[in-house]
Amino acid sequence: MLFRLPNPMRCAMANIRDWVPAGVDTATPNVARIYDYWLGGNHNFEKDRTTADHLERTLPWVRQSVRLNRAFLGRAVRFMVSQGIHQFLDLGAGIPTVGNVHEIAQREAPEARVVYVDKEAVAVAHGELMLAGDDRTAVLHADVRDVAGVLGSPEVRRLIDFSEPVGLLCMLLLHWIPDEDDPAGLVRAYQEPLAPGSLLALTHITSDVHHELFTAVTNQMAERRGEVPLARSHDQVLGLLGELALVEPGLVGCGSWRPAGPTDIAEDPIWNELLYAGVARKS
Repeated sequence: MLFRLPNPMRCAMANIRDWVPAGVDTATPNVARIYDYWLGGNHNFEKDRTTADHLERTLPWVRQSVRLNRAFLGRAVRFMVSQGIHQFLDLGAGIPTVGNVHEIAQREAPEARVVYVDKEAVAVAHGELMLAGDDRTAVLHADVRDVAGVLGSPEVRRLIDFSEPVGLLCMLLLHWIPDEDDPAGLVRAYQEPLAPGSLLALTHITSDVHHELFTAVTNQMAERRGEVPLARSHDQVLGLLGELALVEPGLVGCGSWRPAGPTDIAEDPIWNELLYAGVARKS
């Protein structure tokens, strides 16, 4: 009887089918999967990687900024858990890839619950497949500007207890909300139903220090995507927080918020100054 070695291509295809949602286009680059690639994840394809590498050649800051943002997310979640928060609402979450909220939170508090929210169907489809069978997490396909729809969704109502403090996460989100959509009002609307002691963590692009660099970057982004993030000043980002009180060290460069080690801060100080980061408490 002959022993046949498995067909490598067939095995590879079987492995891909395990984590690729039905109907998802793997031949077209996707922002969420590019983000996954920059973080060192494996939920990406050749087109995502080649596009990401091309972007890095013209925007050499991008991978480092993405990783600084992710490192801050981890520190913020761990801080929230240390403050007794065991439930999280992650707005504009993308794919729950490397350094995701639920793994970090549940490592510290196994009972922690997380709802991921994103308007991009591809990110949601990947997230649903990755989290299938985990009854302490959920993925919601929704535009974060539909506050009533998000907070009233079955996913949020199942996992979030509004009588207890909540960790609200807005990573690289609010700079995509233009002034005419009232980002401060959006933050206020999400905070109003939350219990005292709830915490908000955010990161936001700024051009306060490197205006010329930011202008060059956004011009290149406009050529590729047709939309650009809205850089806000330190005072403008503070204004988004309303009456929420910042915890120490306040609103600072992303790598400067309670760094736990050298990987939390970029080697080139310029990259630490492209994103503001902060955590604020509801009293």
